[in-house]
Order: sequence, then structure tokens, then C-alpha cells
Amino acid sequence: MKKLARILLAGGAIIAAGFSLFGCSSVQRKLLYFPSHLDLTTGLTPWMHLGQTIGYAREVPTPKNIWLMLHGNGGQAAHRASVLPFFSRNDSIYILEYPGYGLRSGTPSMKSINEAATTAYNLLRDKSPTQPICIVGESLGSGPASFLAGGPRPPDKLVLIVPYDELAKVAAEHYPFLPVRLILHDNWNNLTALANYRGPLEIYAEKSDTIIPITHARVLATSKQQTIFHELIGGHNDWTGDLTVKIHNP
Repeated sequence: MKKLARILLAGGAIIAAGFSLFGCSSVQRKLLYFPSHLDLTTGLTPWMHLGQTIGYAREVPTPKNIWLMLHGNGGQAAHRASVLPFFSRNDSIYILEYPGYGLRSGTPSMKSINEAATTAYNLLRDKSPTQPICIVGESLGSGPASFLAGGPRPPDKLVLIVPYDELAKVAAEHYPFLPVRLILHDNWNNLTALANYRGPLEIYAEKSDTIIPITHARVLATSKQQTIFHELIGGHNDWTGDLTVKIHNP
């Protein structure tokens, strides 16, 4: 009985620690967001709004399409020039810098990133009302991308790369001993967000992904009949070296 009591106490301590860990916003941010803050643009043009750099761009004079890219949870938008070969040379690309990433002020959270994404998307829509405006979301960025796609001004096309169906499900696989669903504050649910999206949808997923296992992308893909689904052979970040990835419209 004493041994059982010790086990129960230990289990309770683990759960209590879990609540403390995930309930603290600052600690949760350290688990979800990994920004860098280097003053480097790697050939991209700063994207300015109200005197602040909100992202970086590759602009062309008369674009066929305009893309808003929402990147993963690491690094910063200024370092995403490596994605340009996946886009058509005839398209303009705008890569959002998340609050608290790079040189942008603020604190990253689901709320602040969704708000920043909404502002950026509306800027592009209002600036070019007759141009196709498309969205690509990578990894964590599939959350705000799906959030925008499910909104009142859906994109002309949505591309998701190594996405999840629901962030809490991914977290639960990594922390099976914690009640993640109850304590994860920033829980993007792409299944719910895309429930009413009827536009073109293309998903790229990696078969050997151990960060966001491919099962999550498959669930998301099967939830939308219009999905074009691509299974790549690598791990989570290996898509950046796979030129079979084509972010085009159409």
C-alpha cells in the first residue's frame, strides 16, 4: 500500500508539474515558438506597414498570383529566401514575420499571430483586389493559414506543407502523460477552421516526419474532398530540398 501511495504521489506530482508547465504562458511559448532575431534579409525586400517591418517579400512588376506565406515555428521570415524556387517566377511572395520574431516587436501567440496574419492578408487583398491572392502555410504556419482560409475572404488557393489536423493532437503524442488538450492555450484546429472552405487545397506531407507525423496530414486531407495530397519520402524539414514541391496556382 505504501508503495502504491508513493506511485500515486509521484504521478500526481508529474501531472501537477504538467499543469504548471503548460499553464504558464511564458513556458508554453518556449515550447512552441523558436524565433531568431538576426538583422539579415538574405536578398528579400522588407515588407513595411505603418513604419514597421511586418515581413519580407519577393515582388514582381505584374504578378500572375500573390502569395502570403506563413512559416514554421523556428527562425524568422527574413531567412526564408530558400523557399523562392518552389514558387513561379511570375508570382509575388510575401512572407509574414510573426510578432516577436526577427526584428518585429510583440510576443508570439495564437492570438497575436492570427491577428498579424489577418492584417497582412487584408493588406494584400485591398492593395490588389483583382489579383488572385493565395496562402501557403508551413508546419505551425498551417494553423494561421487555415484560420485565414476559413474566414470571410478565403484565398484563391491554399497550400499546406507538413501540416497538422489539430495542434493538441500532435502535442498529446509528444507528451502522452499530460492532459494536453486541457492545458494547451495555443491550439490551432485546422479541421474546424477549414470546415467551410471550398477553394483549391493542396497538401504536402513527409512520410518520415517525427515532429508532425504524416497521419495528421492524412486526416486533414481526407476531411476535404478537393484536396490534392502529396506524400514525400523525407522528414519534417526535408521538403525544402525536394523540388517536386510546386507552390503554384493553378
